[in-house]
Amino acid sequence: MAFLHHPPRHCFGFDISKDTITVCDGATTTIIANQQASIRRFLRQCNADFAVCEPTGGYETILLKECLRAGLCVHRVDTIKLKAFIRSRGRLGKSDAIDARELSAYGLERWACLTLWQAPDPCQTRLKAFIRRRADLVAIRVAERNRAGAPGNRELAVTFKAMIAVIDRQIKNLDQAIETLMHTDEALRHRADVVTAMKGIGITTAAALIATLPELGQMHRRQAAALAGLAPHPKESGKTLGYRRMRGGRPEVRTILFMPAMQAAQGRGEFASFYKRLLAAGKKPILALAAVMRKMIVTLNARIRDNCLQQS
Repeated sequence: MAFLHHPPRHCFGFDISKDTITVCDGATTTIIANQQASIRRFLRQCNADFAVCEPTGGYETILLKECLRAGLCVHRVDTIKLKAFIRSRGRLGKSDAIDARELSAYGLERWACLTLWQAPDPCQTRLKAFIRRRADLVAIRVAERNRAGAPGNRELAVTFKAMIAVIDRQIKNLDQAIETLMHTDEALRHRADVVTAMKGIGITTAAALIATLPELGQMHRRQAAALAGLAPHPKESGKTLGYRRMRGGRPEVRTILFMPAMQAAQGRGEFASFYKRLLAAGKKPILALAAVMRKMIVTLNARIRDNCLQQS
C-alpha cells in the first residue's frame, strides 16, 4: 500500500455522478463531464498534487485511470469514514458542491493515512466480477427454491424448475470460467495453491476469498482480522466492560469461511483441535466458530506473505 510522504499543496475533491463530476479545490467549484476527453483536458490544466473521490459503483473508473495517467495521486475514500468526517465538521446540508468541498478538506486533513489508489491487476478484476456474479446467482437460486417450496405454488412448479435449471447451468459455466482463470494466471494460481493447502478450503472457496480479500499477505495479523470483519472490538467505559462484538470490515469473508469453520466444528480440518479447546474452555459454539475463522484468515495472511504452503 502506497501513501503520500509530504503534505499536498492542493487537493481536489471529486464528487462523481453518472454524467458529471463536480470538482472543488477548497475554494473554486467546477463541473465537468464524466468523459475521458473532458477529464483529461481538466487534469492537464490543474495544479493539484492530490485528489480524493468516492466509490460510485464504477462511474469513478475513468477518473481514476486518467489521474493515474496524469501522475496525480488519488485516494478512493471509505464512504463511512467520509460521512463521519462531514458530521464532525457540523455539516448538515448535502449537494454535489458541498460533497466535493468536503472531499477536498478530508484529503488535506487526513492525507498522511490515506492509501493511494493503484490500478488493479486485470485478472484480479475479472475474478472479482465472476465471484460477484456467482454470489448473485446463488442468492437468486435460493430465492427460487424457497418460492418453489412455498404452499400454493404447485401450478408454478414448472416455471420454478426451469428457472433453477437455467441458474444451475450459469453457475456451472461461471465455476468453469473461475477455475480456468485461476489456473492460467500465475499469480492467482500461486495464491490459490497456498489457500487450498489449508484443509477444508477448495478451489471455489479459495477463489472467493482471493477476490474478496486481495490484500492478503500485505497486512499484519490485526489488520487482516479487522479487514475481514472478524476482529472483536472492545466496548468499555470506566469500570464497565461491555460485550466485544465483531463489526466493520468485509462481512462477505465470514460467509466464505463459515463452511470451512464448520469442518472444524465437526472434528475435521486443520483447526479442529483449536475449536475443541475453545469449547472446553467454556466458549459458546458461535464464538468458537468466529475464533476459528479469525485464526484461518490470520494464518492464510501469514502463509501468503511468507510464500509458505504449510505451517512448520
